[in-house]
This record gives sequence, structure tokens and C-alpha cells, in this order.
Amino acid sequence: MDKDTIRNDPRFRGLTPFSSRIWLSSPTMHGEEQKWVDEAIRTNWVSTVGENINEVERQMAEYVGCRYAVALSAGTAALHLATRLAGEKLYGQARPERGTLSGRKVFCSDCTFDASINPVGYEDGEAVFIDTEYDTWNMDPVALEKAFSLYPDVRLAVVAHLYGTPGKMDRIREICEEHGALIVEDAAESLGAKYRLGDRWVETGTLGQYNCISFNGNKIITGSAGGMFLTDSREDAEKVRKWSTQSREAAPWYQHEEIGYNYRMSNIVAGVIRGQLPYLAEHIAQKRAVWERYEKGLADLPVRMNPWDREKSVPNFWLSCMIIDRDAMAPSIRGEREYLYQSEAGKSSPHEILDALAAFGAEGRPIWKPMHMQPIYRSNPFVTAEGSGRGKSNAYIAGTGVDVGADIFRRGLCLPSDNKMTKEQQDVIIEIIHRCFE
Repeated sequence: MDKDTIRNDPRFRGLTPFSSRIWLSSPTMHGEEQKWVDEAIRTNWVSTVGENINEVERQMAEYVGCRYAVALSAGTAALHLATRLAGEKLYGQARPERGTLSGRKVFCSDCTFDASINPVGYEDGEAVFIDTEYDTWNMDPVALEKAFSLYPDVRLAVVAHLYGTPGKMDRIREICEEHGALIVEDAAESLGAKYRLGDRWVETGTLGQYNCISFNGNKIITGSAGGMFLTDSREDAEKVRKWSTQSREAAPWYQHEEIGYNYRMSNIVAGVIRGQLPYLAEHIAQKRAVWERYEKGLADLPVRMNPWDREKSVPNFWLSCMIIDRDAMAPSIRGEREYLYQSEAGKSSPHEILDALAAFGAEGRPIWKPMHMQPIYRSNPFVTAEGSGRGKSNAYIAGTGVDVGADIFRRGLCLPSDNKMTKEQQDVIIEIIHRCFE
């Protein structure tokens, strides 16, 4: 539906578009970033070595509580090298023509961005998608345990923390340990989130054997780009650092004994991150305030905010999301690239709300479309708490239809979560959402 039609709808009478766009989650600069970027330029350290890189690695390792951090060009680069390293530890060194996961299956979070999953393909492996649970919108430990019963030879799991909320990592870790499986932790969205293991609180980015964070432009701390590999193993850190600089050997000429990549972080990007890091706690507090205002402002509607385990976790509240109650969903359908919905009194749908927000200048987006629903991965195995999620029904047998990720995708949406959004602007967004249910 076009913006003028929405604005002229009687439900939205009296509302005017925002004078400037309200973003989903945009970078927040403080000025100190320029200082360290200028320092890199002034000293001519603008490539993939320099004091900014050294300092960012030191500070991040200290913050998350690990021994080593390796600064890379993107969170995806960190995930790729973490996945490759896990494959090498499990199955041996990669060949130039074959990845370390060649012919192997890997259990992967289903509700996530495809950057979590693609590295499995880079290493010639096959992703097996594990369904989501409603408590945190992350990998379901029950489905993971079922997956091991179906594929007992699997020895690697890639686990993401959706929208900055930690998954049920105590149980996921236990299950993987029982089956001798390693964990690549995708903490790209969850820098600053905490999880309670036993009687101690730990940072996400320390919960797997190989751990990754992102500094992409929309993350809670950004360098415009960049990512980081986190580990307690000096050997692993040195291996990732080597691979990220084209696997150059210690020789007076360019000599290579392994496949390498151009994945090292720029000293200029590191300068931006160095200027951002002192503000991480402030950004988390601002994001939490946004989430809590939504929770309070939408409490009278048939919706719920994205959940988290209040006893075992503290999210970084990167994105505030909501899910519409089943009986409050207005009719709506989605194709591959298009959607249709119907307005109905007392009900609404994600795209009706997203279209209304966009008409007044606020950015939202649908929940991540589950990986098992993506065209590229539709032939990959998918496991729910009941077993295989593929081929559950036919003309003679009615399937139960258990598919938590698809349900969250159908009913959920990401709300404008920018930490620079004012309370008054957020009040207008909350009012727009209310009017969608009128």
C-alpha cells in the first residue's frame, strides 16, 4: 500500500510524518572516532597493521574475558575462519580444492542472518537447520538433541544469539559436549550481552570453542565494518591471524603452504571502533530503555516483545521486536518478494504495521526469514523438536506443523530501535502501532 493511501486512512488522522527518518539501528558517533582515524592517517598506518588494531584487540579480549582477539574485516570473515578452524580440528587440514567440512553436516541456528550459515558452504559442508524455541527465539536444545539422534556423526554446531539475546547456552553446551561436538558461537549481534553459567556471569563471545562478533554499520558498536575472532587458545589466534593475511609464511619472499584470505582489519576501521568502545555500556542502556518503553507502551495490545531468560541472561537489546498474538493476526500472505494483507478491526499483521511506520518515516523490518525457508537452502535438512521438519504431511497424513521459526517469522517484526530516537518519537511509533489494530 502506498504512503499517501496510508496517511489518508481515517485511522491515522492527525498524525504527520517525522521530520527526519527514524532508523532501525544506525551508527552513533561520538567524536573520538575521528581522533584515532586521524592518528592512523597522520602516522601513515592505514593498512592492516597499526596501533589501533593492537589496542582494539587488547580491549576486546579484556572486555569479553578471553585471552586473545583477532581483528578481521567483517563478522562474516570471523565466522568463516572460525568455521574453517573447527573443521580443521575435526577433520584435518583443508586442501586448496576442498574445504575442511567437505562431505560433512553441521548443525546451525535456523533463525539468523545467512552470514552465520554461508561459511559452512564456503568450507564445502552441509548445514542442517535446527528449529527455534519461543523462550528466547534461538536454537531449541530439544530440537538439537533430536538432531543428534538423527545425525549422530555431526561434530559441529553454529549457534547464533538473535537480536542480541543469548540462547539457552548451558543446555546447548551440555548436549554438544555429550556428543563430542564443537561450537562456533555467532555473537555478531550480541556484543555486551551476558549469560549465567552456573554461578558466574560471562559475556557472549566466550561460550563456544570459536567465537565471533561483528562491528557492522548497524551493530551496537561499529567501525562501519569489521569483526573479531575470540579465543582462549594462542594457537588458534595465531592460525586465524595467519589465514587472514593470505597465509604468508615466515620467509624472505611470499611463500604459502595453506589457503589464505585477505580478511585482516584495516587500522582506519580499527580507529573508529577504538573511539566507539568507551560507549558500549551507554549504548546498551539506551537500547534497553527503547525496549522497555515499547514493552510498557504496547502492553494493552495483543502483542509481546521479543523474550529473554531473565534469570540466566541479560541481552544487549540491539533490536526491539514484537510478535502478534495468533488470534490477533489479520489475514496476510507472503510470496518470495511480495506480500498482501487485509485490514481487520482489532487485528493487524507485520506488514500492515511496517507499511504504516514507513509511511510516516520510520524504518522497521520483518523478522529474519528462517534459513530452512530460504530458496538456496530448501533442500537442506531441517530438524524440529519432533524430528525431521521436512515432508511432514501428504494427501493421507496430516502433519503437526511444528515449525517455531516459521511461526515467529509469520507473526513477528523488528521495530525502530535506534538509540538516538527520542521518547517523543517513540511515543508516535507506539501510537501508529495502536492505530493499526483499530
